[in-house]
Amino acid sequence: MADVVGQIRSMASRVAAGYGLEIFDVQFRREAHGMVLRIQIDRPGPAATAEDSVSVEDCAKVSRDLSAILDVEDVVPSAYTLEVSSPGLDRPLRHADDYRRFAGRRAKLVMRQAVDGQTFFRGTLGGIDDGQVLIDADDKRRHRVPLGVITRANLEVEF
Repeated sequence: MADVVGQIRSMASRVAAGYGLEIFDVQFRREAHGMVLRIQIDRPGPAATAEDSVSVEDCAKVSRDLSAILDVEDVVPSAYTLEVSSPGLDRPLRHADDYRRFAGRRAKLVMRQAVDGQTFFRGTLGGIDDGQVLIDADDKRRHRVPLGVITRANLEVEF
């Protein structure tokens, strides 16, 4: 199955790149209604702004083109449903570039070991400096969290 996902990721990456996009995630798994191939696309790099999000039209283009390629290449061994989407408003933060890109946005961080006596912070991202995520937490203090101790981080939806 990992080989199939790798092949799909490679094909999806080529399609997305044609539209100036990149692959954020690829999942292929059994769900209640059968096998689902879920592709998440994103705008590349730290230069993209938070407002420069993936559109429904972007998803439709990638879905259409990728579907045609997958039909021709026949790499998926069973019937499946293809879903193409963006990472969402509460997207996970996975790499240093994500913390740079979304500086100024609210996020929550969960750590595997305590930093400043806490294993969870919620606040405004201040970017990243020397491998440490800066967060102005709701406790009104700026914390420096080593990137390597973060187990989960997500943007918070702001209204």
